[in-house]
Amino acid sequence: MNLELPEDCQALKRSLREFCEKHVKPKAREWDRTEAFPLETVRELGRMGVLGVRVPEEYGGAGMGALALAVATEEIARYDGSLALTVASHNGLGTSHLRIFGNDAQKKKYLPKLATGEWLGAWGLTEPGSGSDAAGMKTTAVKRGDKWVLNGSKMFITQGTVGDVFVVLAVTDAAAKQKGITAFVLEKGWPGFTQRAIHGKMGMRSSDTAELHFENVEVPDSHRVGEAGQGFIDTLKILDGGRITIGALAVGLGRGALEEAVRYAKDRTAFGHPIAEFQALRWMMSDMKTELDAAQLLVWRAATLADAGQRFSVEASMAKLVSSEVATRACNKAVQIHGGYGYTREFPVERYLRDAKLCEIGEGTSEVQRTIIAREKLKGV
Repeated sequence: MNLELPEDCQALKRSLREFCEKHVKPKAREWDRTEAFPLETVRELGRMGVLGVRVPEEYGGAGMGALALAVATEEIARYDGSLALTVASHNGLGTSHLRIFGNDAQKKKYLPKLATGEWLGAWGLTEPGSGSDAAGMKTTAVKRGDKWVLNGSKMFITQGTVGDVFVVLAVTDAAAKQKGITAFVLEKGWPGFTQRAIHGKMGMRSSDTAELHFENVEVPDSHRVGEAGQGFIDTLKILDGGRITIGALAVGLGRGALEEAVRYAKDRTAFGHPIAEFQALRWMMSDMKTELDAAQLLVWRAATLADAGQRFSVEASMAKLVSSEVATRACNKAVQIHGGYGYTREFPVERYLRDAKLCEIGEGTSEVQRTIIAREKLKGV
């Protein structure tokens, strides 16, 4: 058991901390206030190779693994959860679906531009009436000759308006239920394909979120990703990887909140002493540190299993469940340590708390994760 990060992951971590201190930390609060998607900063991350962490080198990516992506996501989230969500979703959802299940022509066309950030990727699964019940989707694709005609809508899609490449799931055989769902890759601007931005979110406000609409969108069969009817099965594998990155994102937010709380507690005085000397607050920070370290190890375990080609579905659910709930607790305690100032936008901890809540919802709610874990544990009982 090696608990040290590989040198390439350590180097990635150092470069991202330096980048975020200079280019993200001074701007994150304003991005949150205005709900402005930081396109140029995202493009710069693409030029650094961060948007192609898992893309093979032959397609212009870094050719790294799940652990590297987790490290990158955590480090960025320490400064801005929205930007980390952009990096996590671009790498782990749309791009990964093409990377793992796309054919050679699709990989050659899309992966090089996705790896550099020239194009941004999005993934269309969730619908207005089907979130946790992903198999209950209503978007349909009907085969007509050598094309498919898509109709329906998707909801809460990250990179929904700024994305260029969309992997979309649709029902192609309703009678087959879960085995009747197929994935397709679409491009922005196709006739009948429109996007509507969603504003007013509680957190992750500078992450682009949208509703997608498909009205008789014609998709060539060459843009089908994977086998017909295999889309939902492939989706479950994509979700497993996505849960690792959401876990890492949550750890990053919690870690950022802890670091801000420690800094504030050392500077703030009450009753003639820095509040960092008060036992009640020291216990809070001790709990935050302990729980975040434990959550980080769960994330690293799941990522390491994924990189080793071993089963990691349950471990990913454990990592995501614990990390998301630990992060919310840590951010809540950080606000408490800041007192009244923590309830204002003057300090980043209130933003961290708002952002952290999404981690208990996205990529499968905490309740879904508990169901997955219990189902595995109860096999044969």
